[in-house]
Amino acid sequence: MIRLRHVAACAPRHPLHEEKMTKRYFRESEVEEFRRSGYLVVPQLLRPAQVSELERWAQELVALPEVPGRHMVYYEDSLREPGRRVPSRVENVCPYHGGFDRLLREGEVPARVSELFGEPAVLFKDKINFKMPGGDGFRAHQDVQAGWDAYASLHISVLVSIDEATLENGCLELAPGAHTRSLLGEMWKPLDERALPHIRFEPCPSRPGDAVFFDSYVPHRSGPNQTDRPRRVLYATYNRLSEGDHRARYYADKRKSYPPDCEREPGKQYVFRV
Repeated sequence: MIRLRHVAACAPRHPLHEEKMTKRYFRESEVEEFRRSGYLVVPQLLRPAQVSELERWAQELVALPEVPGRHMVYYEDSLREPGRRVPSRVENVCPYHGGFDRLLREGEVPARVSELFGEPAVLFKDKINFKMPGGDGFRAHQDVQAGWDAYASLHISVLVSIDEATLENGCLELAPGAHTRSLLGEMWKPLDERALPHIRFEPCPSRPGDAVFFDSYVPHRSGPNQTDRPRRVLYATYNRLSEGDHRARYYADKRKSYPPDCEREPGKQYVFRV
């Protein structure tokens, strides 16, 4: 269950986060909506010029050489062209791209997350989901099912749309209020929706620059991209700074359990579980 602490009642602020914690971005009604639903939509968090930068940065990432030990590029089988592999996502972006690093570590995005936590936040992980034409969707799951609770008790993720996201191209779908039921399924497995008839998923279409903030216990899913255009979204995930900076350990663990394509052993099968 999510527990938001009021800024005035939290522990002494980290000096690097002092400015982030002084300005208020959310109305109290929005914070209450986040507490109630487990997620919050912020239309046009980024201006059109910033969205154009995001699009350019995403293209720069695709052009970077895939080198073991650096950013992590994953591919999937196309649903439209059997035998073809298409980019699925790229992770661990910030250390290798200054634009993404500044956006996700400085300014409004981490400040808003800190405000929802009620204390300073630290970046846990980042990625871009490409969902190319013919790209598959994601079965219903809670992010905590991927073992995130080994690093911190709660995480908040921010989705920022680079392209328009619709039901046809696999927009995010979330289950409002279901985060209050804590863990709903088994670790390392997608949720069995048939066993959860009380869970109701709502589509969350978004336009370029829109953002969705959601916590790690909110069930969510998305469908495949059945259009001719990509559906790219940027994800940044944070935890409370008071629970430590676990980014390096998380990505070291992930490289061992589910390495990017360029680091895989030939003939070995790798399975993305949640």
